[in-house]
Amino acid sequence: MPGGLRVPPRRRGPRVFPAPPIPPGTLADVPSMNELVRQHTALDDSDLEWLHLLVSEWQLLSDLSFADLVLWVPTRDGARYVSVAQMRPNTGPTSYQDDMVGHLVPRGRRPLLDAALDEGRIVREGDPEWREEVPVRVESIPVRRDGRVLGVIARNTNLLTVRTPSRLELTYLQSASDLAQMIAAGSFPFPDQQMDMDAAPRVGDGLIRVDADAVVQYASPNALSAFHRMGLASDLVGQHLGLTTAELAPTRGPVDEALAKVASGWAPREFEIEARDGVIQFRTIPLKPKGTRIGALVLLRDVTELRRRERELITKDATIREIHHRVKNNLQTVAALLRLQARRIESERGREALEEAVRRVGSIAIVHETLSQNLDERVEFDEIADRVLAMVAEISPGKVAGRRSGRFGILDAEVATPLSMVLTEILQNALEHGFAEGETGTVEVSAVRGGTSKEARLLVTVQDDGVGLPVGFDPHTSGNLGLQIVRTLVEGELSGTFDMVPAPERGTRVILDIPVRSQK
Repeated sequence: MPGGLRVPPRRRGPRVFPAPPIPPGTLADVPSMNELVRQHTALDDSDLEWLHLLVSEWQLLSDLSFADLVLWVPTRDGARYVSVAQMRPNTGPTSYQDDMVGHLVPRGRRPLLDAALDEGRIVREGDPEWREEVPVRVESIPVRRDGRVLGVIARNTNLLTVRTPSRLELTYLQSASDLAQMIAAGSFPFPDQQMDMDAAPRVGDGLIRVDADAVVQYASPNALSAFHRMGLASDLVGQHLGLTTAELAPTRGPVDEALAKVASGWAPREFEIEARDGVIQFRTIPLKPKGTRIGALVLLRDVTELRRRERELITKDATIREIHHRVKNNLQTVAALLRLQARRIESERGREALEEAVRRVGSIAIVHETLSQNLDERVEFDEIADRVLAMVAEISPGKVAGRRSGRFGILDAEVATPLSMVLTEILQNALEHGFAEGETGTVEVSAVRGGTSKEARLLVTVQDDGVGLPVGFDPHTSGNLGLQIVRTLVEGELSGTFDMVPAPERGTRVILDIPVRSQK
């Protein structure tokens, strides 16, 4: 960004042809990079993976350059270029108000693209282009992989706000130039060090540039603030970054030589240091624009508050899981006491009532046991359904076989708890009243999820091949305490519907239709 910019005569930029219209019924108006590369180019999957790796990293180049980036790839016939990706800077104004992805440009319309592709070198234009009353400096950077040029990055800088650059901006621009040369040489991005770019430090979070001896040449104000939080009392410029960082890190004994080496930027790494009252996240990027290491970029971010919140969430999650675990233990204690009381009661009806209560309490305990093992308040209900089925089947060992088909999927705790009780009551009712003493048969539980993501529903069917419903039976008014519990929970707690009808051939079919949240 040199000062004293002389505004050149206006010159129209090359004409860009918009992408062909997308047929109706497609998933999105803007095609993905995979679709564009496979439809228009001759690149193979390994080349496409390299482009994905580049695009995952190029926000760094865009921010350091204060420029928009557009990735152009030659089409299969070599007659045109197709734009497959675009990035706007966070550090400056954009040069493109509209999306460029999917546009096609004939070969020859943009000489800089042709020169960068054919000659494999970075090409800079003499005079800026004028786009909608805005002067734009255009450069082309070849994207090389294994000696082949796969495409070209068009770097477009909005010059409308050009002024005398600061030391920070000069450092940014020099670093961007080094990265551009590494891209043109095929040495950036680093294929063996794929970072999580959503979590990695950005240019604006803090930047340090060191020379080949790891001596700090420049540290941005944010970077210096992060080191002050670690305990540094002086300036960083002129100090050995690796040794300084290692000395600030909590150690027991001599300076950690490995940390000093890593923090110096000898290899691409991402790490964190917790020192004093702060937690600082680092990312090191070796600079080798001409094949020889000339220094490194170190991006860093103060993540102290973020890590504190994460620790609080972990503590809360552990507390919630412990509560569910204790509730499960208490419920099992209650069930054991009820079971002990049932053995002491001489009345058959009283004993059966307590045994039913034991199963009801047990079904709730199963849900809390599952919740105690999860990080959120959602459970995989299939396991719960299988355990409820096994628990209820104990009342008729060797007489009626139970099985499950379909998937309940993941359910919220407020749905899983009442649904487990409903399932217990329905299965218990089927086993007790659907079959005569000593009669064999089957009970099948099936589950199907459907509907849209906003209105997802769970359809549960419990079907037996027993004696069927008595004449004149109305499931909405008739029935014992168990069916009354089912009606109350399904209609009141779950906002669903419940029905009992004769099975197509023999027995009874119970149908539950319940609204649920999407599994995503």
